[in-house]
Amino acid sequence: MKKVTAAILTKDGLFFIAKRKKADKLANKWEFPGGKIENGETAEQCLKREIEEELRINVRIGDFFGESFYQYPQGAIQLLAYWVYWESGSIELMAHDEFKWVSLRELDDYDFAPADIPLVKKLKDGEKVVDTC
Repeated sequence: MKKVTAAILTKDGLFFIAKRKKADKLANKWEFPGGKIENGETAEQCLKREIEEELRINVRIGDFFGESFYQYPQGAIQLLAYWVYWESGSIELMAHDEFKWVSLRELDDYDFAPADIPLVKKLKDGEKVVDTC
């Protein structure tokens, strides 16, 4: 099972979500950005590296938010989500076609990757929302 990370990044009560590129296996699906944990890397190190690579911003990783498990056709993943704090830089999309800042209510309007759906549900079920920017 692959371990993958996801960033729960908020600003002014809105959540950062990104749409996967058309060429990706999960083309046009929305997600909380992150990526695969490499050998010898902690989940926190992975998430910091992935956000810097994918969004070109510097972040600090906060508390663990939650996890989900999903069996994709290409294999099973464990998705580990953390609160992420934006420290510096301007967003430049490297691995996504689009991004949005959306409210908790608006999360339902987006077609999320299957592994991200339990994280959306956990957010909507009343997890305390912390402004991370």
